[in-house]
Amino acid sequence: MLVNLVPSAMDFTTRPKPRVEPKKTAPIAPDAIDPVTRTTISLEYASLRHRDHCPLGRLPRMYVVPSPESLLVWDCVFFVHQGYYADAILKFRLTFPTNYPESPPVVQFVTDVVFHPLISHSGIFNLAPRFRPWRPKEHRVFDVLHWIKAAFKKHALDEIRESDCLNKEAYRLYHETTSSFAGLASQSSLLSQSAPALFDRDHPTLKGKPRDALPFRELAPDQLQTMRTKLGLKEWQEEPQQS
Repeated sequence: MLVNLVPSAMDFTTRPKPRVEPKKTAPIAPDAIDPVTRTTISLEYASLRHRDHCPLGRLPRMYVVPSPESLLVWDCVFFVHQGYYADAILKFRLTFPTNYPESPPVVQFVTDVVFHPLISHSGIFNLAPRFRPWRPKEHRVFDVLHWIKAAFKKHALDEIRESDCLNKEAYRLYHETTSSFAGLASQSSLLSQSAPALFDRDHPTLKGKPRDALPFRELAPDQLQTMRTKLGLKEWQEEPQQS
């Protein structure tokens, strides 16, 4: 199942290094949110447990949790397992408008910097190629999550129009010098796995910035082994080489 609903006390989560932090706004009290919007968002979050609402996959690929400050903000982390962005750990935020579902949520990646045709330098992700136009009675959050996952695959990259691209250079390289695009996409993946991106350990650029609902923390070797044993995970072993 692609999306897993994560409890707030998750043991292994991240606060990455964002290039541009999403705008800081005062928390909206639950009573201030329109009842229809509040009910719709709550039901859609609960529905993510439904198997048919998640892309099929052997491994969990996305975690989603509402911000403790506002139901209108969801923090998400996406693990990419294949393609140009293989092994990337990408964090993004869904921000719902107060008139949702009449208008779509805003998607902003906070992992610094994802080299992708549909992602701007500030992390904004363009939903338009999939939702043209947004239909409030038809489109739901799980459709958005499906599109985010699909957008990192080759078939989606092949079909993206230049007019929809927020990063024109990524689009140009993908179509003219694929090897250069692949190198920069791989670099994005490597940077997303770095300690400064994953952990807020002595990272000066994170001072004064709000914590999201999915902070990663680094485990000591003994803590990691205890966690692996608890989860029933086996140690990785190299296969013997054949002579």
